[in-house]
Amino acid sequence: MENAIALNHITKTFGSKTAVRDFDLTVPRGALYGLIGPNGAGKTTLIRMILAILFPDSGELSVLGQSSIEAVRHRIGYLPEERGVYKKMRVGEFLAFMAQLKGMSDSDIRRLVPEWLKKAGLPDVMKKRCEELSKGMQQKIQFITSVIHKPDLLILDEPFSGLDPVNQRLLRDLVLEERRRGATILFSTHVMAHAEQLCDHIVMVHRGNKVLDGTPAEILQTSDYRCILFEPLESSTDIEKLRNTPGVSEIKHENVPWEITLSESAVLTKVIPALAAATVPAHIQIRRPTLEDIFVSIVTGKDDDSEGLRTALRDENREAE
Repeated sequence: MENAIALNHITKTFGSKTAVRDFDLTVPRGALYGLIGPNGAGKTTLIRMILAILFPDSGELSVLGQSSIEAVRHRIGYLPEERGVYKKMRVGEFLAFMAQLKGMSDSDIRRLVPEWLKKAGLPDVMKKRCEELSKGMQQKIQFITSVIHKPDLLILDEPFSGLDPVNQRLLRDLVLEERRRGATILFSTHVMAHAEQLCDHIVMVHRGNKVLDGTPAEILQTSDYRCILFEPLESSTDIEKLRNTPGVSEIKHENVPWEITLSESAVLTKVIPALAAATVPAHIQIRRPTLEDIFVSIVTGKDDDSEGLRTALRDENREAE
């Protein structure tokens, strides 16, 4: 089957800065791919090259089987990171105008605009001016412009940014509906949980480099389980007994359950019984590594400020929530 997107050894520089370096990416038709990484990693630059907004310095790319996007631009939907609507236009007029640019017929526009407004939870805004809507509402209106023409390829740059949890869930459901329709979807995010929940394939980007490429299951299987959640039976438990257990590297005990980090040489089947023998647990559990854990563990060998990276990722996830 023909790939929806194929990048081969793509490099893009801005002056002395290399934004994307020797990047390969293949997205099959009908797939839902996520580009993840912190702000400034190179995700938006990649998307803009796929859309021919920017052009690579070297390498080759094809979109929907074409080396020139102009031949297939009408088959693509795009939600940019920079939000924007024509503020003075009424919502219905704005959506109709954007749909006309995609070649839609007047009859389809009259039918689909109210349908999509209802899907997006905005059934009563047709005659309002765009400037009267909240930023979250404007963002949903702009999402509608990217999908109303039923694109074969849907590209979303940080689609959930700025939305409250209720509208994040609504938008997530709409994205999955597009996937069920058969659209190929590529979206970028710095919120690892969104990628883990939505994607059947994830590409991690750091400083313009691809550092990981696989399904969520494959990615999680590459990581060792190095954290144990431990809740002591008694509040007066002597934490030093746990700290001195062979295989224990660090214990964070500010909150319950405590987080026990294991050393590289630790063997789970030996450490867990030893912890239980040292101090009776009310509950003990292996914590599965998250995408954030795996991402940070990968880039620590390439980034001197691994703690700074972890803090930045957590701050961005907290803001998105």
